[in-house]
Amino acid sequence: MSWWLLHVDMDQFIAAVEIRRRPELRGLPVVVGGSGDPTQPRQVVATASYEARAFGVRSGMPVRAAYKKCPEAVFLPSDPAAYEAASTEVMDTLRSFPVVVEVWGWDECFVGAETDDPEALALELRTAVAARTGLTCSVGIGDNKTRAKLATGFAKHERSHAEPFEGAAGGAGVYRLTADNWRSVMDHRPVRDLWGIGPRMERNLAELAITTVAELAAADLDVLKKRFGPKMGTWYAALGRGLGDTQVTDVPREPVSRSHEETFTTDLVERADVERELRRIATEVTQEVVAEGRTIQRVSVKIRFITFYTPIKSRKLPEPTQDPSVVAAIALTLLDKFELRRPIRLLGVRVEFVPPDS
Repeated sequence: MSWWLLHVDMDQFIAAVEIRRRPELRGLPVVVGGSGDPTQPRQVVATASYEARAFGVRSGMPVRAAYKKCPEAVFLPSDPAAYEAASTEVMDTLRSFPVVVEVWGWDECFVGAETDDPEALALELRTAVAARTGLTCSVGIGDNKTRAKLATGFAKHERSHAEPFEGAAGGAGVYRLTADNWRSVMDHRPVRDLWGIGPRMERNLAELAITTVAELAAADLDVLKKRFGPKMGTWYAALGRGLGDTQVTDVPREPVSRSHEETFTTDLVERADVERELRRIATEVTQEVVAEGRTIQRVSVKIRFITFYTPIKSRKLPEPTQDPSVVAAIALTLLDKFELRRPIRLLGVRVEFVPPDS
């Protein structure tokens, strides 16, 4: 038998959990986020059902904007405890099989398994999850995590199997992407379709005349290293060829950071108000992680202006600390790196931990 990686991704997970406890909502546009009141400002969509997405509603957009796009939608408040409980149901179902489950979040995980028929295993997993939880999932099959993760996107909807995916093994809901079909499936696609490449990196690669996956795979490694550094340059080169990790572990991932963010009901305009709120947030997140025995080695500050421009600045500490006043002071120093010319709607502080084995 061969070792296979399966990426299990729940379909419209948060919306599906809400629909599970309110079956009358099935088939309706459902938007989940904030308090559930679309008239309230400064709230963000956590997820939207496929019916709501058809109107252009997307995760991360303001709830008010979602209401303008789809006023007939059902708006519901977020209920993290319910989503955590539902996620546990799903992961426990997967663990009932002779596989290794590596959880990556409420709605996704990697499954490692020895099998001669990964499509059959994927079907068994999907069937069991639906039967035991009433929720559905899609499964990407790969010979490493990179390909399995990308395969899930092709498994999500039947339209994903238009050329060149027609006839893909497993049908809608399951898709296999391996070294055998990587080039035929991915070469012509834009680099943005790769896992881990966002709009900024897409622009950076375009400056090097790299716009497709094939061009990234053929790029000069020295050029990539010079532009992005030895580690990331090597990683991008490997990504273009679909290379990736094949290890799956059921040991919970050790958190490496913690962040607190706050969206204000009234924009912050005065420098003194910004400093006061930033100091408070930095102190709160530091006290929280220190109570868990963590030590901090890097601090980042995030600001979202009313234009939704969201720059982030960070600094490594001269030496690790558990002192909230030190973290707050560094956060205020980072504030000097921003151009505070517009009102601020959100402030955030992220602290990175010293690794436990350091």
